[in-house]
Amino acid sequence: RQVCVTGEVGLSGEIRPVNRIEQRILEAEKLGFKRIIVPSDNTKGLDLRKFAIETVPVRKVEEAFRALFG
Repeated sequence: RQVCVTGEVGLSGEIRPVNRIEQRILEAEKLGFKRIIVPSDNTKGLDLRKFAIETVPVRKVEEAFRALFG
């Protein structure tokens, strides 16, 4: 309930970038999520410190599962 996930999953398990990532992060923040898992490629050139929500960049589905379930 406290974690939001965004991105597209490729056939080999890679997490692909999505459009308007800043808007998605800000919306998750507004909705009260504490963490958001995002595609690593979306974080290039993006200052993650400006968001109050914890942003977790991942490249593969396995990384997302580890971030979710430990």
